[in-house]
Amino acid sequence: MPRLVYRKLDVTFEPSQHKFVRVVEAYATGVFRDSFHTAADLLPKVAGKIRELESGPSPLAFAKVAQSPALHWTLEEGTGGLQTAGVTTLLELHVLPLDSAGYSARELEALGQSLPGRVRATGMVEDDIPLSSSRSQGHMAVSVPASRPRSWDTPRPGQLIEVRLYKTGQLSTRALLPQDSMGPILDPNALPKQIAELLKFTGALDIIRQDRIVVAAGVSEPAMTSIDTFDPRQSRRTARLAGFGRSFALRTEPDESVTLAALQAGAEEVAEHLARALIAHHPSAP
Repeated sequence: MPRLVYRKLDVTFEPSQHKFVRVVEAYATGVFRDSFHTAADLLPKVAGKIRELESGPSPLAFAKVAQSPALHWTLEEGTGGLQTAGVTTLLELHVLPLDSAGYSARELEALGQSLPGRVRATGMVEDDIPLSSSRSQGHMAVSVPASRPRSWDTPRPGQLIEVRLYKTGQLSTRALLPQDSMGPILDPNALPKQIAELLKFTGALDIIRQDRIVVAAGVSEPAMTSIDTFDPRQSRRTARLAGFGRSFALRTEPDESVTLAALQAGAEEVAEHLARALIAHHPSAP
């Protein structure tokens, strides 16, 4: 069945006498159906649907949680066997469905086996990049090797490096922050975009389907980060590592649950909140 990609939309042509087309968002779960006769007829309809989705009201709904959820944090684990090209500071994002019984050993095994294919299907990782699977008693994981820069001072944008599915139902991602020769950067503009992308990626894995979830984010080895603007064209010459030599944690503590829309149309709104909270807790925050 032929497919094409159009602005984060995965278009599947379904054979029928009416030439129906189904369009599925690559980073969400929405679907729309319409008829067409030619490509010139199809493309405006796809563009119109994108505009409709972007201009619609936020479907998010927040609710206070009675007690702090039990999240698995990896901030103290380091990079382990991950191929991070020497980088040790990582952004991690956790999504835990509420009122979930978690997975049995059999269910976790089955989902773990499907995880590499699910990662590929999102379009987040190119087909020629190798994926590595691993397991422990409590989770299944897929890791993505970090791309190596042309030289030591070449700026690098953020990049997904690991996906973990826990027996509890928690789904976590870890990623490199944008960085240059002066180290990882907490960019007030780039950070919410990166978190939103990870949220949509998590939704596109099509594992979490419960209506209410909690979301949290953190940064490992935060003392190596600085609040600054990431420039993909050139490295900075100076950086203010206000936390260097100091011990502090950089993570959010969720006190609210949110609807599943946080992994779809509401990802940008949730990401803005998480990014602001992380930056506000940094010692060099204004």
